[in-house]
Amino acid sequence: MSGAEPAADGRLRCPWGLSTEDYLAYHDTEWGRPVHGDDALFERLCLEAFQSGLSWLTILRRREGFRSAFAGFKISAVAEFTDADKERLLADAGIIRNRAKIDATLANAKVLAGWGAGELDALIWSHAPDPATRPAPRALGDVPAVTPESTALAKDLKKRSIRFVGPTTAYALMQACGLVDDHLADCVARGGGR
Repeated sequence: MSGAEPAADGRLRCPWGLSTEDYLAYHDTEWGRPVHGDDALFERLCLEAFQSGLSWLTILRRREGFRSAFAGFKISAVAEFTDADKERLLADAGIIRNRAKIDATLANAKVLAGWGAGELDALIWSHAPDPATRPAPRALGDVPAVTPESTALAKDLKKRSIRFVGPTTAYALMQACGLVDDHLADCVARGGGR
């Protein structure tokens, strides 16, 4: 399997981050960096759910459209969306117009609006594995798609009525939000960049 590869600047990076400028910027500055805050984690949770079955690049390139359509992913605002808002979202070419994913986003916001401040952040981060137990992946084949922690996170969210987050989506969330550092061992972005 493929290990870290040099980018145009000669520095080694995870191969997936080299295919487009969008991916390179996301890889270098966001992916694997710790994300905290209920609204910020709600955004990532929603975007990972919308990504299910699609390329992350599709979501990344529409992220601003998603932010505009979903009131910046402010939980309290999305929880107030009406049926008219749902119809607006289904007609919005700036996002992925998948009814099940839109319904899940709106339902999840209504659930999360009833949680205490910091509760989503605490729940998600409670599933972060001990970094000392996770060796740095040397190649893409060393990076799992599901872990016991992501399975437990998905079950915990489902038990609390959060929809559209299975173990694979939960693990993608954990990677994107820095609960795990799956940058390859030789990647310049490992550990938050060098």
